[in-house]
Amino acid sequence: MTDTPAASFDAIVIGSGVTGGLAAKELTEKGLTVLVLEKGRHVEHGADYTGEDKVPWDFKFRGLNDRQHILARQPVQRTSASFEEGSSQFFVDDLEYPYQRDPQFPFNWIRGHHLGGRSITWGRATPRFSALNFEEPKLDGHGIDWPIRYDDIAPWYSHVEKYIGVTGERINNPNVPDGEFLAPMPLNCVEQHVREVIERKFPGRTLIPERAAVLSQDHNGRAACHYCGPCYRGCSTSSYYSSIGVSLPDAKATGLLTIKSDSIVAGLVYDPVTKRITGVRVIDAKSGAHVTYAAKLFFLNASTVATAQILLQSTSEAFPSGLANRSDQVGRNLMDHAFGATVVAAMPGFLDQEPIGNRPINVYIPRFRNSGTDKAGFLRGYGYQGRAWRELWNRGGEGPEIGRSLKESLRKPGSWFIRLNGFGDCLPQAENRVTLHPTLTDQWGLPQVAIRFQHHKNEQLIVSDAAAEAVAMLKAAGGQIVEYSDTMPAAGLAIHEMGTARMGRDPGTSVLNAHNQAHDIANLFITDGASMVSTGAANPSLTYLALTARACDYAVKQLAAHAI
Repeated sequence: MTDTPAASFDAIVIGSGVTGGLAAKELTEKGLTVLVLEKGRHVEHGADYTGEDKVPWDFKFRGLNDRQHILARQPVQRTSASFEEGSSQFFVDDLEYPYQRDPQFPFNWIRGHHLGGRSITWGRATPRFSALNFEEPKLDGHGIDWPIRYDDIAPWYSHVEKYIGVTGERINNPNVPDGEFLAPMPLNCVEQHVREVIERKFPGRTLIPERAAVLSQDHNGRAACHYCGPCYRGCSTSSYYSSIGVSLPDAKATGLLTIKSDSIVAGLVYDPVTKRITGVRVIDAKSGAHVTYAAKLFFLNASTVATAQILLQSTSEAFPSGLANRSDQVGRNLMDHAFGATVVAAMPGFLDQEPIGNRPINVYIPRFRNSGTDKAGFLRGYGYQGRAWRELWNRGGEGPEIGRSLKESLRKPGSWFIRLNGFGDCLPQAENRVTLHPTLTDQWGLPQVAIRFQHHKNEQLIVSDAAAEAVAMLKAAGGQIVEYSDTMPAAGLAIHEMGTARMGRDPGTSVLNAHNQAHDIANLFITDGASMVSTGAANPSLTYLALTARACDYAVKQLAAHAI
C-alpha cells in the first residue's frame, strides 16, 4: 500500500512516555511545532484511571484479577510488581503484541501501549548518576567510555528536578549526588531505627528516603501527594510526574502540539542525498491506513527495545542492516539492572507506633561497594530499595484462625517487617541483543522482535553480595530474617532496560554522539534508555530525562544554525 503524505512539522517525537513527553514539552516551549506519535490507545488523564480510588472488595476479582484470563493473555506482563487488577489496563496484551523470547536466555519485556506509556506505572525513583558512574567504563575497561561526564549533565539534572518535582534528603554522598529537592518524605520508626544502626555499625553506609518524582508539597501548580497508595493505577492529581499528567499538558498549552495515538511506526524514511530523515511511515492501528509524516527533526523515544526495533526495521540501500547502524551496535548491549537480592526481616517491638497513610516512596541505601576503600570481588556496585511496614487486616488470610478470634486479632495492626531489594550494575554484552525475527510478523505485517539476554558471572556476584550484606545490616538492627533470595529471575523485571543504541565517541563502536545525536544522521536524536552506555547502580529515569532536555536544547540550536 502506498503511504499518503500528511502534514509536516518542525519535529516528530516517537513515543509519549517519560522521555517522549518531556521532549514534546521542551521542543514546543522553544517554539517548534511538534507531532507526538503513540503506538497505543488514547488515555484521558484522570478519567481513565478507573481503578485509582477503588478498595479491593470493589473490584470484580477483589484485586486479584481473572487469573485464567491473565495467564492466557498477559503471562509476561503479570510478572511486573506494578501489575494488579487496578492497573492491568496499563499493560499490553501479550498475545496482541507478541515478541520472541529466547527459551534458554529469556527476557521479560514489560510494556504499556497507551498515551503516557509506562510513566503511569513507573516506580518514580529518580536519583542522579554519580561522577563515578560516568567514568567507570573507562576505568575498568568494560564496555566503552561515556562521551560525557557528570559535569556535562549536572545542570540538566537540576533543570529536570526543578520541573518535575523531586522529594529527597541532602546527604552529601558522592555515590548519590544531591539535587534540587523538595522536602523529604519521612522515614517510619523502624526505618529510622535501621538507619541509625547502619550508620553506627557500617561506616560509609546510610539509609535515606528515596529520591522520587512525587510531590511532598505543592509544586508548579500541582498538588502534594496525599498518600493514597496505589500510584501505578494513575494519579489524577498529578502528584507524581507522568508525561500524560504533566509534560504533555504543558506542551499542549503552547498550541504547538499534535498527538496521534494508535500510530504504528513502520519505519523512518532516509534521504541518502541530504543524509537526513525526511519522514516517519505510520500505520493507523484502527483503519489500517498508511501515512507518512514529514519533519525537520526527529526524536526517537519509543523505549529501549522498541527504539531498536524501529531502527532495525528502517532499512535502506544506505543502511541495509538498520538505520544509523553502521557500527552494528543497534540492538546490542541490552542491559537491565542485576536484580534478585531480596531479604525480609521481622522487626520485634515498635508496636506502640503505626504508619500513617501509604507513603509513595521507598527507602534507599546508596552504593558502597567498590567505592573508596570498600573493594569487592566484582566490578561496580549496587544499591537497595525497600521499606518497613506493619501487617494489616489482609494477614488474616494466611493463618488458621476463623470466626470471632480472627476478627479480634485483626482489630489492630500486626508485627513490623522490613524488606531490602538490591539493584546492581549490569555490564554490557554484545550478545545480549534485540533482533528482528526472520519470518514471524505482527498483526501489521512488521517483523516481531526477538530478545536474547544472558546473565553473566558479575551480575550473580553482585546479587549474592547484596543479599548477604542486607542480612548483615538487618540482623545488626535486631531483625529476624524470614525471607532470603539471591536467585536472579528472568531479565527485564527490574524494568530498567537500556543500551541498544548507545552513546560514544567512536562511530565505529556506538550509535550516538555526546548530544544523543546519531553519528550518521544529524536530525535524529535518541534520548530514552537505548542511549545508555552503562547502567550504574541507580534507577536511570532521571538520567534519561536530563539527557532528553540537554539534547532538545542542542537540537534546537543546531536547527536554528541550519546545521540540521
